[in-house]
Amino acid sequence: MSQDRVSLPHKIIGVAVIWNDRAQILIDKRRQNGDLGGLWEFPGGKIEPGETVEECIAREIEEELAIEVIVGDRLITINHTYPRFHITLIVHHCHHLKGEPQPIESSELRWVKVLDLEKYAFPAANSQIIAALQQFIN
Repeated sequence: MSQDRVSLPHKIIGVAVIWNDRAQILIDKRRQNGDLGGLWEFPGGKIEPGETVEECIAREIEEELAIEVIVGDRLITINHTYPRFHITLIVHHCHHLKGEPQPIESSELRWVKVLDLEKYAFPAANSQIIAALQQFIN
């Protein structure tokens, strides 16, 4: 392994798979500027020092989407290396509690069925989340 691979920044992210009452999941589209711009994602963000994954997810969803969620069971944990950083995604099922989702930190939001997720362009690490969700509903 080359030295630059070892020194890549490592981000630990709490990720929400937010379900509504119609068995749809909320996804958001990343803004064009920035890492992985223009791709769809499951919302979430970096875990702050002293914060649990569940606290991170609830806070990030309120900040980024202006909604409240109930954070449920862990779905999957993924480690992935992109060219410029390592990432650990800790993914939890969440249930939409209240509020109308707003694209505060993204360019677009969409409620979609699990089987329709493959129609959207996601970052590479998210393919494992989609596969886990497809198994979950079967």
